[in-house]
Amino acid sequence: MSFTANVKNEISKLECDKSEYISELCGFLINSSTYNNNHLIIITENASIARRYFSLIKDLYNNVPKITVRRQYNFNRNNSYILDYYNEADKILEKLSLYSNNDIAYYPKEYIISDEEEMKAYLRGCFISSGSINDPKTSRYHLEFLVKIKEQATLINSILNHFNLKSKILNRSKGYMVYIKEAEKIGDFLRLMRAYSSVLYFEDIRIYRDQVNMTNRLNNCEQANVEKTINTANKQIEYINTIKKYDALNLLDDKTIEIANYRLKYPETSLQELSEIISLETNKNISKSGLNHKFRKIKDLATKLESRVKDNG
Repeated sequence: MSFTANVKNEISKLECDKSEYISELCGFLINSSTYNNNHLIIITENASIARRYFSLIKDLYNNVPKITVRRQYNFNRNNSYILDYYNEADKILEKLSLYSNNDIAYYPKEYIISDEEEMKAYLRGCFISSGSINDPKTSRYHLEFLVKIKEQATLINSILNHFNLKSKILNRSKGYMVYIKEAEKIGDFLRLMRAYSSVLYFEDIRIYRDQVNMTNRLNNCEQANVEKTINTANKQIEYINTIKKYDALNLLDDKTIEIANYRLKYPETSLQELSEIISLETNKNISKSGLNHKFRKIKDLATKLESRVKDNG
C-alpha cells in the first residue's frame, strides 16, 4: 500500500465534531463527486474512504446510497467503490450549501471554513479526494492537490498558507496543482491533519535521510580536503625536484633545504601534520604558516629557474 493510501486510511478514521464533519464532507464532495439528473455519485478505490463518507452522509442526512463494487482492470487491479445517492441527492447538497444552478457549487460558504478547526477539516476532505504525498523514502519530498477549478485551487492554497505551509499553485493542462516541496512543511501538514502515525513514519525517514546526506557531505568534504592536500604536496615536490634538476638547492638557506627534504620524506602529509613531524623530530617548533613561508621561497626559486631557462632558449 502506498504512503498516500496509508495517510488517507488513517485520517478517514478520525472522530470529529459535527461542524468539522460538515466541512470535511464539503471539501471531499467539491473535489471528488459528480451530480447529474439528481444523482450524487462518489467513486473511490479506497474502501476506508467509501466507508467514511457512507457513514457521514447516513448519520448527518439519513440518506443511504446504492453501492456498487467493480473490479478494476488496471495495473493494480483494485476494487472501485461507487456510492450513488439517487434519492433526494439535491437535499444533501442544499444542506451543505453546495447546490447551485442545478449542479454542485465549487466554492464553500464562509461558515464552512469559519475557524481553524473547520479549515483543517475542509483541507482533510480535499486531501482525501484529490491529494497525494510521495513516500519519504523516494528521492524527493512532494505533496500535492490536483483540482479542476481555479477558485478551488486558490482556496486550498490560501488555507495551506494560512497555516504557514508555503504552498504554491501550478497551472496544469487538465486543472491546477497546489503543492508543497519542503519536507518540514509536509510534516507540519500531516500533524495538521492529525495523521500522527504517518508523521512518525515520515519524520523517522526524513531524519535518517538527513543523517545520510550529512554523512555524505562530510565524506565529500573530507575527500576534497584529502585531494587538496595531495595536490598541494605534489606541487611542492614538483618545485623541489625542479630546483634539484638545476642543482640549485644551495641557493636556499639551510632551514628551507631541511623543509624540502622533509617534504620529500613525507610526500602525502598536510602542512599541519608536516609541521608537527618536523617539530617533534628536530625539537624546534615550526608552525604551519612558517612552512608556508618556506614553500613560497621554494616556489619562487623554482619559477625563476624555469623562466631563466626559457629566456635563454
